[in-house]
Amino acid sequence: MKTAARPQVYSKFVQQVQASQVQRVMIRPNQIEYTLKPEFGGQSYYTQPTDRRDDLLSLLQSHSVEFTTLTNTNTDTNTDTNTDTNDTNAGILGLLLSLGMMLGAFAWLLKLNKAGGGVGSGMGSGLGVGLGVGRSNARTYSQGKTGVTFADVAGVDEAKQELQEVVDFLANGDKYRKIGAKIPKGVLLVGPPGTGKTLLAKAVAGEAGVPFLSMSGSEFVELFVGVGAARVRDLFSRAKRQAPCIIFIDELDAIGKTRGGGIPNGGNDEREQTLNQLLTEMDGFDGNEGVILLAATNRPEILDPALRRPGRFDRQVLVDRPDKSGRAEILRVHAQGVILGEDVDLDAIASQTAGFAGADLANLVNEAALMAARNNRQAVLMADFKEAIERVVAGLEKRSRILTPLERQTVAYHEIGHALVGALMPGHHKVTKISIVPRGLAALGYTLQMPETDRFLLLEDELRGQLATLLGGRAAEEISLGKISSGASDDIQKATDLAERAVTQYGMSHLGPVAFEKNAAQFLDGSSTRRTISAEVTAEIDRQVKHSIDQAYAMALAILRLNRNLLESATQVLLKQEVLEGEPLQAILAQVQAPTELQAWLTNG
Repeated sequence: MKTAARPQVYSKFVQQVQASQVQRVMIRPNQIEYTLKPEFGGQSYYTQPTDRRDDLLSLLQSHSVEFTTLTNTNTDTNTDTNTDTNDTNAGILGLLLSLGMMLGAFAWLLKLNKAGGGVGSGMGSGLGVGLGVGRSNARTYSQGKTGVTFADVAGVDEAKQELQEVVDFLANGDKYRKIGAKIPKGVLLVGPPGTGKTLLAKAVAGEAGVPFLSMSGSEFVELFVGVGAARVRDLFSRAKRQAPCIIFIDELDAIGKTRGGGIPNGGNDEREQTLNQLLTEMDGFDGNEGVILLAATNRPEILDPALRRPGRFDRQVLVDRPDKSGRAEILRVHAQGVILGEDVDLDAIASQTAGFAGADLANLVNEAALMAARNNRQAVLMADFKEAIERVVAGLEKRSRILTPLERQTVAYHEIGHALVGALMPGHHKVTKISIVPRGLAALGYTLQMPETDRFLLLEDELRGQLATLLGGRAAEEISLGKISSGASDDIQKATDLAERAVTQYGMSHLGPVAFEKNAAQFLDGSSTRRTISAEVTAEIDRQVKHSIDQAYAMALAILRLNRNLLESATQVLLKQEVLEGEPLQAILAQVQAPTELQAWLTNG
């Protein structure tokens, strides 16, 4: 009776062949079986082949070893007892796998029928996880290798200060544990898109010098229920093995939405299961273990309350759009690798980019550099930055779009009307440029108003002034041409939205300080949702909105009628030059006269 073959390393097998100890060899696709000569014990062994099959065959031939090469195990008619056993085991394993798949599919279909259409968990948690689907595909950065530190982050000093404490927790955790303090389990970064939330998270890992595991919320969600939960478990398991470390989940709202919507007929919701597992994992580890969860979202208002409570996300750090000084710092960071001309004033650029986020400023610097290179300059000039700002704000210049003479005249009257009305309105938005060169998708011309300072509040008289400025273009068309065009559609839309917000959100009407709408998104430019109100109140809101717009339009007409000659002369200059800016523009705007009723209207409406 032949004894079972023993495993052997490949290098030992080669040595035995070279020593002429091997009697015969059978080479299978995934295994080499061989038997020693009787004088060397006659024992059978098996080992794993290498990719260099030709070298093996040459070695066997040179030492006169009998060998057989099989390309398909089914064609082997001279297999020994061990081979038969292996084939039998493989057949049984294949049968069991097939049976398991059939049972899994049957369970899935049974649960699907019971749930009334929901996707069952058997296929996801049984087969999917077994095939590696349940493993988290988090991008892992080794200790301090994220390539980002706090020196690369500017304009968000308060957020940096909050997160520097997290770095200290990871680097000097003992001093907190000795005094009895508990390290926060989670830190939630909230703010508008492009403000640097992801960059801050990488900077924390880079400063702390710990591993950094990064995933997006959408990477947890799959078709099969249970896969997302398995990935959450795997992610936290990996983090605990590498502690101290940081887990970062970007776009947390993809899996963290408030529960309760569900699926009709009792079906399972993959997002809810994933969220439940995340809540369980956050409860299951202690912050003092050295694992800190960072997450980022621009929709904190839709996150589940259980996720936002202390003990899970202990801190919420606001990463907002930068102010003027912050924008200047960000510009300096992104301009480090750019050759700047002597006339470039980054502080002046920061003043002209109110409302820009960090990503917008990075794009602005790159656009200016591309323009300089396109014009074969050796350095980026201030003119390149000005053009880049207009390109970001208004779109790409399209001189190839040819307008008819009537269209050019209409556009010129329209833009001059905006500028003349805007010159008299309160606020800090200065008219800096008028152009009738088409830009972007639909802009046939534009009037550029740049804020001189950062503003965080909108006063009632400034709101009325913005309404009149928006409607100044249509008023100019009516006065000069005796008819109106479709070019004011965007202005009318903006004016209507602003007037409606004044009534329904700001309480700037005789309806009083009552909010009839609520914001759907805190940091995104989403539309508001109207509360449940009576038909009478709805009608009154519409009357108030129309009344505000009618008054603003009447004031724009009054201003332009009083300045009719200036409107005509300025329009002719614009038609000739196509662009008005700088001192020539300011000289025209300085001549605008205000109607006697303007101040009373701005104050009382």
